[in-house]
Amino acid sequence: MSERPRYDFHMHTFFSDGELLPIELIRRAFVAGNRAIAITDHVSYSNIDEIIPSIIRDCEIVDGWDIIAIPGVEITHVPPKKMDALINKARKLGAKIIVVHGESPVEPVTPGTNRKAVTNPDVDILAHPGFITTDEAEIAKDNDIYLEITCRSGHSKTNKHVFKTGNSVGAKFLVNTDAHECGDISTHRSAKRVATGAGMTERQADQALLKNPIELMKKRKIK
Repeated sequence: MSERPRYDFHMHTFFSDGELLPIELIRRAFVAGNRAIAITDHVSYSNIDEIIPSIIRDCEIVDGWDIIAIPGVEITHVPPKKMDALINKARKLGAKIIVVHGESPVEPVTPGTNRKAVTNPDVDILAHPGFITTDEAEIAKDNDIYLEITCRSGHSKTNKHVFKTGNSVGAKFLVNTDAHECGDISTHRSAKRVATGAGMTERQADQALLKNPIELMKKRKIK
């Protein structure tokens, strides 16, 4: 049986803290079986005007590879009160996927970041949300925001909590790598191990890995 397609909507280049050019990341992801990826470098008010246009330029030149390269951002460590305006700016600059850096247990993210992110329907993904509450997960569901089950070491410590809490209220999930280097790029098979390790059934893992990515691309009119 051939490897199933992989979709990953949280990846970094050397425009933030990754190691690869966007075009190199796209190529390597394609070879690993990815059929759509979002390049979501870390942004704040200091760098958003430069980062998004740079990502877009490489995403636009992909030609002849069977992969959709999506320009995006990960809004990172921005104070909650300043987040909505930056999210709006990211959209205007051309970010098609907006990720917010959630309250991971391994970073000093400002309390209230998760809640602020899930109350803004222009957010697509709350990344590694740590000890997300049931109330926050329910708001995410109501605003059609995906909760991330992450492949990244450290952030992944709370994957089981994120899945259990989100699943209890019917929230939707994506499995992303938060890739920063070549070795982080995943296949469908390796991402599925992360999904089932978080507590998903085979059916739930297929939903998170195959159906939800397509739904998100349709929602944001990404082709």
